[in-house]
Amino acid sequence: MSKALIFDIKRYAINDGPGIRVTIFYKGCPLSCVWCHNPESISPYAQKMYTESKCIGSVKCVEICPESALELTGQGIVTDIEKCTLCGKCAMVCPTKAIEMSGKVYSSDELMKIIERETIFFDHSEGGVTFSGGEPLMHYKSLIEILDKCAEKDIHRVVDTTLFAKPEVVLEVAKRTNLFLVDFKAFESEVHRKYTGVNNELILKNIQLLAENNADFIIRVPFIKGVNADEETVERMADFLSTIPWKRKEVNLLPYHDVGKHKHTKLGSEYLVENMEVPSEDELTRAQDIFAEYGISASVGG
Repeated sequence: MSKALIFDIKRYAINDGPGIRVTIFYKGCPLSCVWCHNPESISPYAQKMYTESKCIGSVKCVEICPESALELTGQGIVTDIEKCTLCGKCAMVCPTKAIEMSGKVYSSDELMKIIERETIFFDHSEGGVTFSGGEPLMHYKSLIEILDKCAEKDIHRVVDTTLFAKPEVVLEVAKRTNLFLVDFKAFESEVHRKYTGVNNELILKNIQLLAENNADFIIRVPFIKGVNADEETVERMADFLSTIPWKRKEVNLLPYHDVGKHKHTKLGSEYLVENMEVPSEDELTRAQDIFAEYGISASVGG
């Protein structure tokens, strides 16, 4: 039985596919998007997160740490990362959840028990389960196993992905998936690499592959002024998408926000966003008009 590292499970999700859903977030992503609103999803390993404003100085965490890696200071709890083994005992005893662990190993059977408890909501809303991340295709063995188990129960299955994976993996997952939510972050490969750490040729190839194999998918664009909200970029995206044999022709524009900034603080990492802004209403409307000119329906949010 396959196991995978999961960093969150969101019940009653309404923005990750049709109906009411449970969304399973895999930990680990081959992309490192500078604006990522879930930066804890990038590392494929368990991490500790700390919120100083929640800390009441109870020192239970200091007392229980088997490695004596924690200290209460004027700036709150400080962890010696060279000593810390990420055992998670400090998080278990923290009374205010100022310390949290991101990442827990689940087997496919454990995930199925969680999913099946939500089926009453699926049945009444035509919902189901969404596998997100991070990048679920990094965990394709676990993903395929759980997709098969969901198919046996006739549970609707969505995979939210960057498509940065081997084409053969994409095809195997596509056989078991009702709908893909595909991230499309930038058209120019050098721009894509600048902001995500990887080129996009493989992603474009896999978008084409899904279309050619009659897979159902929606394109989702994190729409960011300073990155991809200019008319030339939107037109190039629309032109590319109009050339593939894609039956749905639906795009969700997701306006930029800085939710990830707070999470970087909790992780003790830096939020390296520069010259990025929320797009204006005019820019969003113009983008929708451009997609429409290419026969593609674009909506804001999703």
